[in-house]
Amino acid sequence: MKALSHLILSAAALAGALSAQSVPDIAFDSTASFLKLPALMNFGEVAGIGANSKGHVFVYTRTGDAYATIGTSRTFTHGGGRIFEFDQTGKYVKEIGIGLYGILVPNSVKIDPQDNIWVVDRGSSLVIKFDPTGRVIWPMGRKPEAITVRAAPAAPPAGAAGGRGGAGRGGAAAGGGGPEGGGGRGRGAPGAGAAGDLFNQPSDVAWNAAGEIYVSDGYANNRVGKYDKMGHFIKSWGHTGSGEGEFNKATSIAVDATGKVYVTDTGNKRIQVFDGEGTYLSSITGVGAPMAACITPGPHQYLYVSNSNPEDSMDGGEIYKLELDGKILGKFGEAGKQLKQFGTVNQIDCRHPNELLVGELGNWRAQKVTLHP
Repeated sequence: MKALSHLILSAAALAGALSAQSVPDIAFDSTASFLKLPALMNFGEVAGIGANSKGHVFVYTRTGDAYATIGTSRTFTHGGGRIFEFDQTGKYVKEIGIGLYGILVPNSVKIDPQDNIWVVDRGSSLVIKFDPTGRVIWPMGRKPEAITVRAAPAAPPAGAAGGRGGAGRGGAAAGGGGPEGGGGRGRGAPGAGAAGDLFNQPSDVAWNAAGEIYVSDGYANNRVGKYDKMGHFIKSWGHTGSGEGEFNKATSIAVDATGKVYVTDTGNKRIQVFDGEGTYLSSITGVGAPMAACITPGPHQYLYVSNSNPEDSMDGGEIYKLELDGKILGKFGEAGKQLKQFGTVNQIDCRHPNELLVGELGNWRAQKVTLHP
């Protein structure tokens, strides 16, 4: 019986190895010099990259530590990232949102069908919508770093517990300061968040054909929020876990032409697929620990997903091309610092099916990848 068990395990391991080896490599070229920054300017971690219908490229980059401005009664933190726009030739156009209140720790930038620019910021827990010229239309969420500053007492009352502080995410401002506050904490299952748009380190945003908005609120919470095209809350689903409809870091989100929602569930090494109302449909596995995902436009859509290497490792790093049903068509790249290698891919733009824009955290750069399938 023990010998039979060993035989079964060996056969399973061999099948897995053969399956991994059977994924074909896709020939490709890449360049990291297609975007031309002004002299003496550099990218930091390229957390977000996206292109609009004119071919203009937008980069949301982490450029340094945020800083605080202390007013009469509140402390405001800002300044940890920058949004750069380049034209279709790669020429620098301008910076968007200079000094903006909600830019702290960039995580994603996407361009909707109307060429509006959306950024998702983990530090401010905001999703911010700009018009095509770069003017803010509205934010979703509430920045927790805007906090009320209270005078410290000379000494705490005897036997009293330590104060809340006020600089942390658990302060009143993290929940918007109202009775429905809490920033998504302490309500229902862990990671389920609060009903509404009080995010806690959101990761990404996507839309369906009707313009309804989906936000993966996936670094402190583990949920997906659905909103109408005006930003009004409809519903949310998911919480921390490993079952169907549960997440362990929901890091990216994409919607196909039929309205199905694809969420990279990085910690559980899968992509979960839902209908537009959050009903679980299936899971896609075999692509490592997926972190960034993108679905191409057009009549035949493809799914690209990165097996992004951890910040402390050079394992993995490849990007997969899949059919929407999960069939793996091929892979390309590996972890590393040279051209045609990737350093912790955080976002992929696939507006053109065989020409991808890839934002890397580990290598502080963007690469343009041209596939030769």
